[in-house]
Formats: sequence, structure tokens, C-alpha cells
Amino acid sequence: MNRTLDVTTSLAASVARLGLGMRVSALGKRPEKPLELYEFENCPFCRKVREALSLLDLEAFIYPCPKGGTRFRPRAVELGGKQQFPYLVDPNTGQRMYESNAIIRYLFETYGDGKVPTALALGPLTTAGSMLASWTRGLGGARARPNRAPEKPLELWSFEASPYCRIVREALCRLELPYLLHNVAKGSPRRADFVARSGRMMVPYLSDPNTGTAMFESADIVAYLEKTYGA
Repeated sequence: MNRTLDVTTSLAASVARLGLGMRVSALGKRPEKPLELYEFENCPFCRKVREALSLLDLEAFIYPCPKGGTRFRPRAVELGGKQQFPYLVDPNTGQRMYESNAIIRYLFETYGDGKVPTALALGPLTTAGSMLASWTRGLGGARARPNRAPEKPLELWSFEASPYCRIVREALCRLELPYLLHNVAKGSPRRADFVARSGRMMVPYLSDPNTGTAMFESADIVAYLEKTYGA
């Protein structure tokens, strides 16, 4: 996709969701271990859960399950019994669950103040807005393409509402690359540590422990991912 069009449509997706996931909300207790989420980027129901993760400043191992994917879709079925996304695993509580609205309620009750923000609690209206965001991106992050598996999960510093982060997450998804998602939305307590590590407050920021690569800039990151892991 042309770079200008790519950024413009990604920005339109953020606008469609009214910037949800740009800033953290009220936080509750913190989990000791990252959560685990089986999902794919273009799925409107998965988007709602990722927005909740960003609002709650939660880290999660993301296991991309795009259509046609062979790496994590079978594992999700093995764990949960059916091919349905999103699928959340919380190693801190032993909870495993489907259904985006149920997952969102669980996250805010367990790691927030118990109140789901209105923007995520409007039922069909919330889903319609998320579907509109998916529509603006076409098939971005929807289908797998030939790829090579990394030995270790990558790491991504991101927040859901960033149009540039979305472009990188879509690349990670279509290449079925697992990654540890570090959410650093505005107001995140993680931002100071992130700046100490990276040198500046800018996302997306990718770290690949398989090659020792660490980098900013969505276009550069996507080019790196395609060159390193595309088949």
C-alpha cells in the first residue's frame, strides 16, 4: 500500500474509534505475569479487547491468529475448544475466556476500578464503531502470508489508538509473529522506564531479541519484519 494512503487509512481507523486507547483510565491491581491474547488485528471484537488492554496499561503476549494462519490458530483451538477470537488466557488467575464483552468486563473488574468505560459498554454501537475501523483498513492484518517463525517472541511498545502502531501490529499479525505488547498510552506509569530504555517517548518501538535489533519508525519496522521473517 502507498505510504500516504496507509497512514491516512490507519488514522481514519483511530478516528472511527474516537481515539479510544490513547490514554490510560483508572488502574487497579497489577498482574504479576503478562496476559495472553489470541487474536488478529482486523477483527473488530479483538480490537475492543486491545483497547481495554491499552486503557488498563496491561502487558500481554499477543499470539496472532490471522485467517489462514497455521501457527497459533491450532493452539487456540487446543486451549479453548473452538476457533473463536479473541481468546484470553490470564496466567495470574487461571481464567480462560471467549467473548469480547465478557473479557472486557473481566479486565476492568480484575485490573481496573470495576467500571467499563462508556465507549466500550455501548453494545452494538461499540461493535459498529470497531467494525467501521476495520473497514477503513480493508484486509490489513486479516490474512496470513508465508513467513518464518522466530525463536523468541518480539517486543513492541505501542498503544492501541496510534495509527503508526497499528501499521506495525498488522505486519506482525500477517507474519504470525508472537510478541510481548508493552502498552504505553498517555498517562502510563511505564513511560518513564520506556524512555530510559529507548531514549525518547516515541512509538512504535520494536525490539527483536532474535537479532538484537531495536528500532523506531513504522515504515522501517515493517520493512525489517518483511525482510527478516517474510518467506
